[in-house]
Amino acid sequence: MSQFLQATLYGLLQGGVFALVAVGFSLVWGVMNVVNLAHGAFVVAGAYLAFELHSWTGIDPFLSVPVVAVALFALGYLVQRYLVNLVINAPVFITLLLTFGLELVIVNGMIMLFTANYRSIPTGYATTSLALPGDVRLPLGRLIAALLAVGLTLALGYLMRHTRIGLAILATGMDRGAARLMGIKAAHVYALTFGLAVALAGIAGAAVGTIGTFSPADAGRFTLFSFVAAVLGGLGTMSGALYGGLLLGLAEAWGGQLLPGTLVNAVAFAVLVVVLAVRPQGLAGRSFYAARVEV
Repeated sequence: MSQFLQATLYGLLQGGVFALVAVGFSLVWGVMNVVNLAHGAFVVAGAYLAFELHSWTGIDPFLSVPVVAVALFALGYLVQRYLVNLVINAPVFITLLLTFGLELVIVNGMIMLFTANYRSIPTGYATTSLALPGDVRLPLGRLIAALLAVGLTLALGYLMRHTRIGLAILATGMDRGAARLMGIKAAHVYALTFGLAVALAGIAGAAVGTIGTFSPADAGRFTLFSFVAAVLGGLGTMSGALYGGLLLGLAEAWGGQLLPGTLVNAVAFAVLVVVLAVRPQGLAGRSFYAARVEV
């Protein structure tokens, strides 16, 4: 029983981080109808930026989150405005090719700069754990990362529903033509959306680098996790990414107790198939995405 409780706790903490990785991916897909295959590369870029800040200044990776977020937001804004925006009206296959090529460029650039070796951001508390009843240990580093992930996901949901910027993003995603008639600059809003998603990916990377190891080769894995969590929860919803991430984390943690490590990812896809068979719109639904007016 204690082993099961430990796996469940680990799965919930890991699921919170998956949610933060996936929320930006879901936002871009739901608002812009762009499947960003470069999303995982931005996660790894955030991890390397936090690593370099820690190496050069000694700043704690969680304290460097504002710097990472601002830097990645600027990068995402420029990439969308001057690259992705060129094919925003093209068929989805074209955007897939573009973002896949962008991922290859970013990943190979990081290999040239940092090599392909695995790294981690050393902290004094990353390996510290708190004792809980039932012989269960609570990893402090993962707890901080999960709380940060859940807090940012909830904050993003509030931003989208209760601020002018968030409502402009939702309106543009729902009906771009009508939003333009209301004076909303669609190109600027799309760039803000993409920049926000990349900033969240960078923050997730800083958290991942603190609680585990990373290398440029992990970019594809993070994109895959983002895709699964976003579809599980329901596209375009912040709460959906959170639910999908938590379910994915639990599925991997429980599957790891019963199956070899090479089959753990198969459990996640099995859960995806079951959930979509029972509830095709995802755990939180995707009413926003389904109501989109294509232009």
